[in-house]
Amino acid sequence: MSGGPLPRAPTLSADRPRAVTTQRVGTVHGLRARGLMAVLWGSGLRVQEALDLTELDLDRRRGSVLVRRGKGGRRREVGMDDWGFEQLEPWPRAREQMPVGPLFCMNNGRSGGRPWRASAARATLHRHAARAGVRRRFAPPISYFAQAPELFREDVPLNVIQRQLGHRNLGVTSVYLQGINPDEIIETVHARRPPMIPASAGLLLPPAG
Repeated sequence: MSGGPLPRAPTLSADRPRAVTTQRVGTVHGLRARGLMAVLWGSGLRVQEALDLTELDLDRRRGSVLVRRGKGGRRREVGMDDWGFEQLEPWPRAREQMPVGPLFCMNNGRSGGRPWRASAARATLHRHAARAGVRRRFAPPISYFAQAPELFREDVPLNVIQRQLGHRNLGVTSVYLQGINPDEIIETVHARRPPMIPASAGLLLPPAG
């Protein structure tokens, strides 16, 4: 992991991917972009991890996605929500007409079926985001960085978040949680229930013998 600062998780992190994926799609290019965004958000994969997927790596019945070679060459299996599978569904059907290859592939002429470069995939998602009116603080890695705070807000255990995102240890996961908005921290702590025992309990001296 680089030593630079991590991007702060967007306050409306869930709204931005949904704005991109709910656009009216009438082309194969649009179906591919919507499917990729759905996988990035629904599973929290890195862009290259998503681009390396094959159709056999997704199991909708179990709600799982198999990452064969994640960061550091590590293999892991992660979950993906129903929304992600629903948004992805039209793309594999369109993909059937192309040569065998990665799930998210090139879809033009003789290049059809070949791997889609990460830089080209990011540029495509930027264009679709702009058309959806999402112009600020949107980039494919944001969906990855936003996953830890979003799952944490949903009371997902920290060790599960670590495994989902493929972090080597919990220390890395805790760094990603720094993206939580300070106002949210203040509101959470301020809303804590009062203690169940007096604050002085356990501090009283025992009676003299």
